[in-house]
Amino acid sequence: MKKNNFYVVIVAVMSGLMLAACGGIGKMEKYIKELGATSNPNPLEVHGDSIELSINGKFPEKYFHKKVVVEATPVLVYGSSEAKFEMKGYQGEQAAGNYEKIPFKTGKSFSYNDKIGYAPGMESSELQLRIYGQQGSKSKQFEPLPIGVGVITTPYLLKGDDKVVYATDKFVRTLSYSTSAEINFDYNSSKIKPAELKDSDILQLDSFFTNVAANPKMVIKSIEFVSYASPEGEMLLNDNLSNERGTAGQGAITERLKKMKMDAQYAPLMKVTSRGEDWEGFRSAMEKSAIGDRDIIIRILQKTTDLQAREQEIKNISKTYTEIQKDIFPALRRCTVLINYDLEGYSDAELIALGKSNPSQLTYEECLKAASLIEDLATKESIYRAAVSKSDADYRATNNLGVALYLQNKTKDAENQFSKAYGMSKTTETSCNMGAVTRLNGDRKGAMKYLNESSAAEAKYNKGLIHIQNGDYSSAVSSFGSYKTFNSALGKLLNKDNAGAQSDIDASKDSSALADYLRAVIAARNNDAAAVASNLKSAVQKDSKLADKAKKDLEFRNFKDALNF
Repeated sequence: MKKNNFYVVIVAVMSGLMLAACGGIGKMEKYIKELGATSNPNPLEVHGDSIELSINGKFPEKYFHKKVVVEATPVLVYGSSEAKFEMKGYQGEQAAGNYEKIPFKTGKSFSYNDKIGYAPGMESSELQLRIYGQQGSKSKQFEPLPIGVGVITTPYLLKGDDKVVYATDKFVRTLSYSTSAEINFDYNSSKIKPAELKDSDILQLDSFFTNVAANPKMVIKSIEFVSYASPEGEMLLNDNLSNERGTAGQGAITERLKKMKMDAQYAPLMKVTSRGEDWEGFRSAMEKSAIGDRDIIIRILQKTTDLQAREQEIKNISKTYTEIQKDIFPALRRCTVLINYDLEGYSDAELIALGKSNPSQLTYEECLKAASLIEDLATKESIYRAAVSKSDADYRATNNLGVALYLQNKTKDAENQFSKAYGMSKTTETSCNMGAVTRLNGDRKGAMKYLNESSAAEAKYNKGLIHIQNGDYSSAVSSFGSYKTFNSALGKLLNKDNAGAQSDIDASKDSSALADYLRAVIAARNNDAAAVASNLKSAVQKDSKLADKAKKDLEFRNFKDALNF
């Protein structure tokens, strides 16, 4: 142990003597390695299409000659090309110039930071430190000092799996409708005149019941007989009269249903609703009339709440009351037959069949619903094209046609449809889809603008892709949220979360060659040689072009045995 310590001391002393003996620029080159300059990281890494470089080291004591000036330039050499980082200059205490001064006796630590843009081929490269020195009239180009090797390009494994969003249909399978008819009565009577049952609205009820019997999709929900009396005479008598008119109306319709053998079926759905004196109908009719004292009558209705007093005030306007008896009251003596029914729409199976065979037969909303039920993208495209041609079509059909085209890799056609849909309506779907195609066109800033307009989870996912491209890995992980995909795994790996990356790639069920390649990268970062070998073997079997990539990929620099394909 003592011998070893003595040896270390001797080496340190001799090193110091050699540095102390540095007499100028030549000696500085000779002992250049004493600076301890190394690339950080090593290998370099791509971040947002750039390669960031940090160099730290120290000029030793009595190393930097007082009259020497040096200019140091890191250079990345790849193939027959090279890319230079920014030059930085240093000078001795007595040298002329404006570079950073380095004390001769004490030396000085130094740090350097810069970045350059990535270019294809840089993954196989050498980082050199090139120094040009000058001492008075003498100058010297130092031998290049290797300080790093290669560039890791793992962020470029990113898959273009931008998410697009269908707009939802507003298809309502069961639509509710109503139809009605009126039976009018004479003054103080609840007897139905035969002529009333020959009116067109009553005859239309007969046709309606015939259609219901023939169409199982038409379902009657209720038959209500809403009856009234005109507001003239004693209120109690009018209430009874109103009820009798409702009962009479029910009887008349029941007789018609008997002839159609439908009375037993619909009897439980019938209900009489007696409303008594129809003051509201009276007010509405007065407002629409041309009776001379109309405004006076309306004011009476507004200010007088006692019904008997109200009627008496109106009667006092004798001439006008005669007109009211002739023109207003007859229409208020009535029973309204109100039928509420549902119309059942096409079933899913029917929509699918019609969507495949004749989508033009469907309504707009039926088209959108049918397309949503069908998996085949070509068929979806056909149905959405039919929907786009409908007179009541809106942005949704155009947007969804774009999605169907996009998922068939008809990206340019999809972009045209997305642009049209966005022009028709800026929605969470159209903004997301414009962001997707804009990113694929290489415009990240434009894509982010669109995606920021959308609240869709798919838009947030697409932002994650941009964050990876921009080198912002923590934001990428946040944007991917609960998605478990190749890219979410890549984001976590780049964010130094190896375990999360492994969990996501396993959950993704992605069995592609590139997914196996990513699994191998994760294994390499976990120092799992066996998993590196097995995943690389699987990846290359699926895509032989990955063999050459793997051999150049510095992620596998410590696993040469795994590269024997």
